[in-house]
Amino acid sequence: MKSARFAVFAALAALALALAPAAHAKLSPTESRMAGTVKAEQERSIALLERLVNQNSGTLNLAGVEKVAEMMRAELEPLGFTVTWKPTPETKRAGHLIAVHKGRADGKKMLLIAHLDTVFEPDSPFQTFTRKDGWGEGPGAGDDKGGMVVIVAALRAMKAAGTLKDANIEIHMTGDEEDAGDPIEKSRADLIAAGKRSDIALDFEGLVRDNGADMGSIARRSSESWTVTATGMSAHSSGIFSAEVGDGAINELARIIRDFRTQLPEPNLTFNVGLIAGGQEATLDTGGIRATANGKTNIVAPIAVARGDLRTLSPEQSARVKDKMAAIVARHLPGTDAKLAFDPGAYPPMAPTAGNKALLDRLNGVNRDMGLPEMAALDPLKRGAGDISFVAADVDGLAGLGTYSTGDHAPGERVELSSIARQATRAAILMSRIAAEKR
Repeated sequence: MKSARFAVFAALAALALALAPAAHAKLSPTESRMAGTVKAEQERSIALLERLVNQNSGTLNLAGVEKVAEMMRAELEPLGFTVTWKPTPETKRAGHLIAVHKGRADGKKMLLIAHLDTVFEPDSPFQTFTRKDGWGEGPGAGDDKGGMVVIVAALRAMKAAGTLKDANIEIHMTGDEEDAGDPIEKSRADLIAAGKRSDIALDFEGLVRDNGADMGSIARRSSESWTVTATGMSAHSSGIFSAEVGDGAINELARIIRDFRTQLPEPNLTFNVGLIAGGQEATLDTGGIRATANGKTNIVAPIAVARGDLRTLSPEQSARVKDKMAAIVARHLPGTDAKLAFDPGAYPPMAPTAGNKALLDRLNGVNRDMGLPEMAALDPLKRGAGDISFVAADVDGLAGLGTYSTGDHAPGERVELSSIARQATRAAILMSRIAAEKR
């Protein structure tokens, strides 16, 4: 009886083992070594994350951003990268770190993208790293200092396994991703040029999960700001709607916003009104983020202003929607006028191209060989704009290779520490496989 029970138990155990994902079952010995290196250096990676987080690098803390860049230089130069700090005083921002590793002359060129800055300036009460129950909490822990740590961990694993020597890698860590310098054409000129000479772009901003599943980001929507200024005749309110006075600026602005809401909606598009003011007088500050207004109930308002944003998935969609907005603004209620303007410095869209999808397929090949679930393409409505979009017109790309985090951009932002190793292993294997290919 005992032997029979044992036989049944052994059979069930064998079946369970057969049905369970085989960790690293299909990885080569070199790839298994990379996975082992990442795992062995996990505490080292967490220590680097802590140092980075404890150095404030709010976008407007120029000295702090440069200090984080120097910390990254100290990690990358020993790996064989030529590191350059590119100051950008003309954009009123700190600058960018650019690191280049030359490999095989005929090998594919990879562009890695991350950013040094955070949304937390020195006056924020949220300043230090804490660790608890498998999570690391602190300003920028996920966005994007976790992403920078993933890059370093992946490259160290490649170095240990011997795959880095042949890899052509250019890293751009921007210093103003959270609040881009102006003019943006200058602040992103080096990144755009790097995209034109690259074959693949990998963005190390945060991993997104949907219903608990890791997702692949093959698209990011644009981010643009617009202003509508409506004008009308200033007059006693008893004359409103008459042929002599007309409808007034506030009614004209209300019509425009209503028509935006009813006539613009289409898939993958969002548009928002974030600021509005109107009255006898209405003005915006130079940054367009504060408005002042005054007026009386018995005066027809001669001016009204609204500001908002627009997010689209492709250049074609952006052009189409802007034409619709312009047509709506041009119609006018009686006795009114209105103008539509778009701010300079827009983040372009990263459309979900076939090339981007093929790159996600490559990553899913890594997932299968690691014994991990495949990653579906993330709905672009669930991801904001990012720096990879500036190179999207020139090179196939994949976003979301950084850590998994929650509460980004708010006190309490925290990163799942185990995601450092998982993301670094994925990235190291993917980059090593790409580095072995010819252009």
